[in-house]
Amino acid sequence: MIRKNHKKILATLCLLMSSLQVWALESDRHQPIEIEADQGSLDKQNQTTVFTGNVKMRQGTMYMNASKITAHKDNAGNQTIIAIGNPATFGQQLEKEGKVFGKGNNVHYESQTGIVTITGNAQVNRGGDMARGAVIVYNTNTEVYTVNAAKQGRVQVIIQPQSKKK
Repeated sequence: MIRKNHKKILATLCLLMSSLQVWALESDRHQPIEIEADQGSLDKQNQTTVFTGNVKMRQGTMYMNASKITAHKDNAGNQTIIAIGNPATFGQQLEKEGKVFGKGNNVHYESQTGIVTITGNAQVNRGGDMARGAVIVYNTNTEVYTVNAAKQGRVQVIIQPQSKKK
C-alpha cells in the first residue's frame, strides 16, 4: 500500500485520474482511488507523477495495470496518462452493455480528446466483440475504435450478433 510519504503523490494522481471518469460508471467517481506500486515519485513543478513496478490503479470498476504509469497535467488542466507494460491493461464497467477491456504494450490516454491509443499487440474487448491489431485507437467519448495492422499483417475483429451481446 501507499506509505505516508506518498500522500502528495496520491493527491496529485487523484487530480490526474479525474480525467478518466469518461471510462467509468457514474458511481465510480465517488469511489476512492487506490494505487499499488513498488515505487512512486512526484515532480510537482512539472505536474508529473510516475509509478513503477507492478502498478495497479483502481477507482470503483475502472482499473489500469502496468509496469510503469506516468501521469502528466498541463497548465490548461489537460492530462496525459501513459502506461507501459507487457501488457499494460485497462478496463471499466460501462453504464450500458457490460464491460470494456483493453491491453497492449503501451496505453496512451489524452483527457482533452478522450482518445486511448493502444500499441503493440493491441486488443479491445467490449461485450462479446473483440478487435485485435498492431494499433487500436479507442475514443472513450463515442466508443468508436479504429484498428490498424502491422506491416504485412492483418487485423482481427469479432462482432457478436445482437442477441448474444445481452
